[in-house]
Amino acid sequence: IPKGFSLSSLSCLSLILPICLPVCPTSPHFPHCVPPDFNYNTDGYEGDGAEDGKSQDGSETMPFIDESPTMSPQLCAPRGPDGETVSPTLWCMLVCIQHVYIEKGLEMKKLVLSGFLASEEIYINQLEALLLPMRPLKATATTSQPVLTIQQIETIFYKIQDIFEIHKEFYDALLPNIQQWDEKVTVGHLFQKLASQLGVYKAFVDNYKVALETAEKCSQANSQFQKISEVCCLELFSSLSTALLYKPIDRVTRSTLVLHDLLKHTPKDHPDFPLLQDALRISQNFLSSINEEIDPRRTAVTTPKGEARQLVKDGFLVEVSEGSRKLRHVFLFTDLLLCAKMKKTAVGRHQQYECKWYIPLADLTFQTLDDSDSCPHVQMLPEHEIEEMKIKISVIKSEIQKEKKAPKGQSRVERLRKKMNEQESWLLLHSPTIPFRIHNKHGKSYQFLLSSDYERSEWRESIQKLQKKDLQACVLSSVELQVLTSSCFKLRTVHNIPVTSNKDDEETPGLYGFLHVIVHSAKGFKESANLYCTLEVDSYGYFVSKAKTRVFRDTTEPQWNEEFEIELEGSQCLRILCYEKCYDKSKLNKDDNEIVDKIMGKGQVQLDPQTVQSKNWHMDVIEMNGIKVEFSMKFTSRDLSLKRTPSKKQSGVFGVKINVVTKRERSKVPYIVRQCIEEVEKRGIDEVGIYRISGVATDIQALKTAFDTNTKDILVMLSDMDINAIAGTLKLYFRELPEPLLTDRLYPAFMEGIALSDPAAKENCMMHLLRSLPDPNLITFLTLLEHLKRVAEKEPINKMSLHNLATVFGPTLLRPSESESTKGQHITSASDIWSHDVMAQVQVLLYYLQHPPISFAELKRNTLYFSTDV
Repeated sequence: IPKGFSLSSLSCLSLILPICLPVCPTSPHFPHCVPPDFNYNTDGYEGDGAEDGKSQDGSETMPFIDESPTMSPQLCAPRGPDGETVSPTLWCMLVCIQHVYIEKGLEMKKLVLSGFLASEEIYINQLEALLLPMRPLKATATTSQPVLTIQQIETIFYKIQDIFEIHKEFYDALLPNIQQWDEKVTVGHLFQKLASQLGVYKAFVDNYKVALETAEKCSQANSQFQKISEVCCLELFSSLSTALLYKPIDRVTRSTLVLHDLLKHTPKDHPDFPLLQDALRISQNFLSSINEEIDPRRTAVTTPKGEARQLVKDGFLVEVSEGSRKLRHVFLFTDLLLCAKMKKTAVGRHQQYECKWYIPLADLTFQTLDDSDSCPHVQMLPEHEIEEMKIKISVIKSEIQKEKKAPKGQSRVERLRKKMNEQESWLLLHSPTIPFRIHNKHGKSYQFLLSSDYERSEWRESIQKLQKKDLQACVLSSVELQVLTSSCFKLRTVHNIPVTSNKDDEETPGLYGFLHVIVHSAKGFKESANLYCTLEVDSYGYFVSKAKTRVFRDTTEPQWNEEFEIELEGSQCLRILCYEKCYDKSKLNKDDNEIVDKIMGKGQVQLDPQTVQSKNWHMDVIEMNGIKVEFSMKFTSRDLSLKRTPSKKQSGVFGVKINVVTKRERSKVPYIVRQCIEEVEKRGIDEVGIYRISGVATDIQALKTAFDTNTKDILVMLSDMDINAIAGTLKLYFRELPEPLLTDRLYPAFMEGIALSDPAAKENCMMHLLRSLPDPNLITFLTLLEHLKRVAEKEPINKMSLHNLATVFGPTLLRPSESESTKGQHITSASDIWSHDVMAQVQVLLYYLQHPPISFAELKRNTLYFSTDV
């Protein structure tokens, strides 16, 4: 074989080799001459599902790419200068030449590169042919009789010029290396640069379908364009059965296979080896992303170790970035955590993600390396703003239901849905307060805010589970990062932010009312510990902690048997978390500034309306990490829970008219109200969530019995009882009054008064209504107002604003009478908990809290607060 022999010499050898090698390609002497799965009618590459480029329904589809190294370029049938497949005889000659080269000790690497260079030349010629009509078309586009518009031309030939220039540059750089071949020649940097420019191919692929559709429409509508395409042999534009525009992606597949073969014949200590390996990884990830778009079942890309990178978990989290809250979509892969945001796209375009940052799991830690590193300041909105937004959302929900029944309300429904989506998204962004911080080994920190400790625990556990594997830090190139981020759109399991406006009308709206839960016991603990449980329910797309059991000390089988009443606002799920209480003050969590209580187990149960709305208790067991928690629950609609049922025993205080109780006690304010207020102000005014967090139902019932029977030990019981149980007892007293504190008679007037827009008129009306109350009702109401104001003054500590307190007490103190209910002037369904009536009830109490009519000092001076015996 003469020195400098190249594949272009095949045309000369075709006259010589049939004489020298008169052997059939199927001869047993040359079993290597016939490549596996060789197809004589193709160009040596046959992708799955690419037979005719059409799907089962006849629509144009992208061919599926086989990125596995099952067919090496040197074993694929080469193409001649005209692009046609080489005959089997010539194939046999090429393989024989290959083996002669091996026998002579020449490098296979050069042969692989020579074959690829020859096919690269053909590919560049094909791209030139594809660009040939573009110049005359552009020339006519600016004339009075254009064949195509500039936009149509740019759509059909999108990125082809860029691809041509990339490969022309690659060819011009590779050619002299092959011509001057020796042991020291390196080409890895050329393949690495070629792979780094695959972002151009991604743009080409994204536009591929639009290009085909535009070309077809133009060919059908414009005879001149059809003639140009026929002259230039671009059958694609007149018949979509050929996929000439698909050649660029086909080329990436071929270069990937070449990289496999080059690595086989490149020693690991050669300078080319790491560069070729990097180029191969980038190319494989690119092909994986393309295939994933074609077939959503393909969900993995390739990691630097050659393993499959799979999506483990994803979801929407609120990130604190530059002091403000940003809604992010976070993706946890098997080797890295990626934080992305949805890019704004034009109407009709596919949604895309933009990567904000990523951390390899090998570099991720939950502990701050620098002890001086402090949490970034996050501005928390006042609680009343959150509650006000809930009310606005509820109003829109009511309006949507009304408009659905109207003859021409559909257009308004869509506008209302859009507005509700904006407000729910705002609520989702501003509600979370539980910090979740992660750090990398280079000192960079990121902070998320979550609404639930359950959610924080899930993310932490998922990351730590993956970190137990042998992970290596990975650095993604810009192209790899783009490919991975693009794949997130198809890989994601959470498609929409969790707001009700994104749900179908057929989906359950959730439960509105009160969920009664008894946490009985737990077992399965291996060692004795101090154990307690918390209860969470979802509301407006996020979870809120609602109740907490007492700590059961030094046991493996805690027996709580505690009942809680939890208010539901469109809730669909109940979560139970079991903790081990930590009393070691030195174990301070820097992220949330709390003592670290270890989560021993967590689980959740769906709130099926048909199951929980039955009158009987429903007992269940929830399993969590080998721990079993036994609990019971039942649901009560808000109408039923607030229904006034007079007590049969007039000797008690619960369910007895307030004037009867005060007359018997010879006071203006019932003893139960005074004692509960005094105890809360003594040791519960700093309690987080006071009056909002449920007390243990059994403790509340014990206090209720004690007050009803006028036991002598009531003061001792109050001093020993959990403060939330005392607060719950006070709420229960007002709820069970046979007539609400602000009376049935004045209810319609209060509703009309709070709706007045003129401030002066409203003040006169509201003060007149207050003076119209019976003395016991008035003085008790004013006493309660003064107390709630003092609680609200501690809002920075207890997180209970005036609005929060009005929300808790408003519907209890002011309710429609039975006669008003029969007129339909009340909450007509469970889902209307935040109807106009309920909101007005909240606003009435809030008005008086903000405009107090009389001070506590005046009450004392008039001795109306005290018993007449004193």
